[in-house]
Amino acid sequence: MIMVCRSLLKNTKISAIALFPVILLRRPEDRYNKTLINHEKIHLRQQLELLIIFFYLWYVIEYYFWYFRLKDSFLAYKYISFEREAFAMEDDPDYLKTRKLWSFWKYIGG
Repeated sequence: MIMVCRSLLKNTKISAIALFPVILLRRPEDRYNKTLINHEKIHLRQQLELLIIFFYLWYVIEYYFWYFRLKDSFLAYKYISFEREAFAMEDDPDYLKTRKLWSFWKYIGG
């Protein structure tokens, strides 16, 4: 995994983003934020198991499903199954060692 600090995210609310195989960070000091890095590593694993392109397709479709249902962009983001898994498990540094294939599936739905 490659971690890159980029000004690309400088003027956004995004702290980090996982774009396989890279994690882009808004601030250089975030490379020491274990919770944030673990969250993004969970996304990298999700991307791999969905062969990358299907992750992005699913992510966008699920985002718009929740956006049209909830009429709130932030809530739509928080309801995406990939995000729900990552937020739920980001504080567990050993999660990826025991995570089962397609674990995000149990986070689908409201």
